[in-house]
Amino acid sequence: MDEKQLIHKILKGDTSAFGYFVDTYQDMAITIAFRVCGNKQDAEDIVQNAFVKAFHNLHTFRSDSKFSTWFYRIVYNTAITETRATTYNTEFVDYKQMDTSSYSDFDTMDQIEENERKAIVNEALDKMPGDEGVLLTLYYLEDNSVKEIAQITGLTDVNIKVKLHRARKRFADTVNLLMRHETI
Repeated sequence: MDEKQLIHKILKGDTSAFGYFVDTYQDMAITIAFRVCGNKQDAEDIVQNAFVKAFHNLHTFRSDSKFSTWFYRIVYNTAITETRATTYNTEFVDYKQMDTSSYSDFDTMDQIEENERKAIVNEALDKMPGDEGVLLTLYYLEDNSVKEIAQITGLTDVNIKVKLHRARKRFADTVNLLMRHETI
């Protein structure tokens, strides 16, 4: 069943079908909210509020965009609004939790290297200004197009391209700095 059919089913009264959207979009939504607010617990609260807003406003969803684009805009706007209203503390959050129980001994070194790379990427994203971290996350980790990011953030295509260019440079500089500190 595709997402449009699920939405139709929810609007007809099968509220349990909304669980699909929670399962599918929760991790990235938390990542987006975290990049804006800088605190994992607050990001989880923001995402919960965003899911409630999405559920109550599902009837306004137009199928001219992807559900993820529509929903991530709600997450982004909720995070921006709540961040302006509150001061947050920062803490580290991993983009995806790894299930290491399924790896064999042969993969251990590869897995350690992969975990180190993910830690460096997350640390670099944490050190970036929130808007740049969000843009890089949406573009590279979530594979959204510039147009979709424009719909999510409300920025213009040109503004996103300029910010992505600056963010890439800052990200590369930050990763290089982190790598130098790691080898010392």
